[in-house]
Order: sequence, then structure tokens, then C-alpha cells
Amino acid sequence: MSQNSSVIFKNVVKAFGDTQVVKSINFQVDSGKLVTLLGPSGCGKTTTLRMIAGLELPTSGEIYISGKDVSKVSASGRNVGMVFQSYALFPHMTVLQNVCYGLSNHKSKKLEMLEKAEKALATVGLSHLKERFPSELSGGQQQRVAIARSIVIQPDVLLFDEPLSNLDAKLRRQVRQDIRDLQQEIGVTAIYVTHDQEEALAISDDIIVMNDGNISQIGSPENLYKRPTNAFVAQFIGDANKLTGELVKDENDSLFKIAEQSIFAYQGNKPAGKYDVFIRPNALKFVSTESTSDICFPVTVKKSVYLGSHTEYQLSTSWGESLFMIDYSFDEPLANQSEAFVSIDARGVSIV
Repeated sequence: MSQNSSVIFKNVVKAFGDTQVVKSINFQVDSGKLVTLLGPSGCGKTTTLRMIAGLELPTSGEIYISGKDVSKVSASGRNVGMVFQSYALFPHMTVLQNVCYGLSNHKSKKLEMLEKAEKALATVGLSHLKERFPSELSGGQQQRVAIARSIVIQPDVLLFDEPLSNLDAKLRRQVRQDIRDLQQEIGVTAIYVTHDQEEALAISDDIIVMNDGNISQIGSPENLYKRPTNAFVAQFIGDANKLTGELVKDENDSLFKIAEQSIFAYQGNKPAGKYDVFIRPNALKFVSTESTSDICFPVTVKKSVYLGSHTEYQLSTSWGESLFMIDYSFDEPLANQSEAFVSIDARGVSIV
């Protein structure tokens, strides 16, 4: 594992025939960081990952790994490990044999190979299962075997291609934390592909949001969620209600209004005018007009869905828009067709 295991893309383009799948992108992943490529299906994130792995070569531009230009170097010439969506374990091999297979192209001696494989299994906590076959393991255990096989070669960069898509929701939460803990423990540079926003927010140092072959925004999970720079990121990173209205300023207040209805007080420095705003569902809350000093407005509950930890609401407004709201309180859910008042926490609003 190189001390400098950064990954740098400079004006990288990947085209298949006349179709550009990746359109002149630039980014840098610093050594020891876990960075996620996030975006919808067909946005170019998997093709970008495959170019890092050497499974695809760029049409133009330069790719650097550990300071070396690998733009024209095939997968076998790069010290990169990859964990696939399907695990790609050999069913006729034991866990230990599967991990050893990762060293088969590295000309390791048998004893050295076994020692490295044992160490990799210990790192992922599976030493006690080394003699089992993949069919005797749970999905989470198979995933950890796939990770052990990838880290046994001590790669400069470890790649994850939608590694949790075959696991159920509860197991995904556990395994994604295992991946994050392991990455931090061994200090390997990791690049992770997913279309799951929650997954990306949970494990990443930084997220690269892709759309239609381009990079829409790069930043920390908190920065992307709280300060999206464009409409696509605002709506893709977590749910958001998009509203169009007018920012009105007077001597004392700055108010965002729709059809003369005040929606929230604005604390920023944007000039008066018409804007699109994106409001997080958890920024809305039910209030009593008698007990709140916040700006509030009337709504009608069109639909409520109780989900245990929270309740989801579809609300209709006096100006004809529909709002999606998530209520994490322990209050009794409001029934359909209930009349209520809602206020908005401006911290959950982005004006783009």
C-alpha cells in the first residue's frame, strides 16, 4: 500500500461510439479517504469506477493513482482491489481459499500466501469461518470475505461497486458501518459507488454527485445536504419540496412568500426577487397559532402514513401546492382531512 494513494481525474472522457457516458470530469480523492460516487442509474458513476480499476480505459484525459499516470494501464498493472455487487466468490472454494485466490497473480509463496490470507480474515473478523464454503455463510459474511480477498493484496485503492444491494435493509446498515470502520482501521483509500443517498451520507468523507456524465457537486455529506448548489443535488440528496415564490424585503424583515402567503423568514443575503426554494420534509412542523411566534400557514392533511419511528404526511396548501412532511415527534398522527398549521425551520431550506 503506497503512502500516497490518491486518485486524480483530469478532464476524463469515456465514450462508447458516439455516446459520451462520462463528460470531461475532474476530481481528486486524497489518501486514506472514503469518497462515494453517487447518482441515479446511467449517470456514469460505475463507468468512472471501472476506469479507476482499469476495466475501462478513458477515451481522453488522464487518471493518476499514487502519483502515477495509469490512463493506459490495464487492470492487471494497477494495485487496486475491487469488491463487486455479486461478491464473486467461488462456491467450490473455502473462505480461506477464496481469500488466497486474491494473491494468485502476485507470485506469493504458499506459506506467505496463507499468512496474508489469515491476517486479512482476522481484519474482517472471519478467522473462525475460514474452512466454511460460501453457501454456509450469511450475506453479510460473504461480503466480508469479498472485502478480505480485496485487501489481502494491500491495494493502493479499494473500490466498492454497490456492495450492499443484495442485503436486506437492516443488514445493510450493519455492513455499511463495518465497511466504514474497516476502511478507517486500515487507512486505505476507498471509492464507493451507490445510488442510495442514505448509504452515501452515512459512510463518506466526501461525496461526488454525478448526473448525466457530469459532476453536479462535490462536498462533505453535511455540506451537500445543507448547502446544495443546484436543483438536482437539492432534490437528489434526501427528499425536498420544491416551491417557487418571491423573496420580499422591507426595513425589518425578509420574507419568502407564495401568492401573498408568508412561508418563512429569510436570514441570508440574497436580494429580493423570485426564487426556487427546496424545503426538507423534516423542516416542517405542526404548530398551534396561539403558542408559536413563528410564521405559519394553514394546511390540510391529505394522507398520513404511520411508520413507527416517524409519520409521513402529504399536505395540501391554500395556494394549491402539495407538501411532503416527515414528523419525528411522538405526537398522535393527525387523521386524513385534518386542518392544521405548519411552520418551517429556515435551517432546512435552500434557495438555489
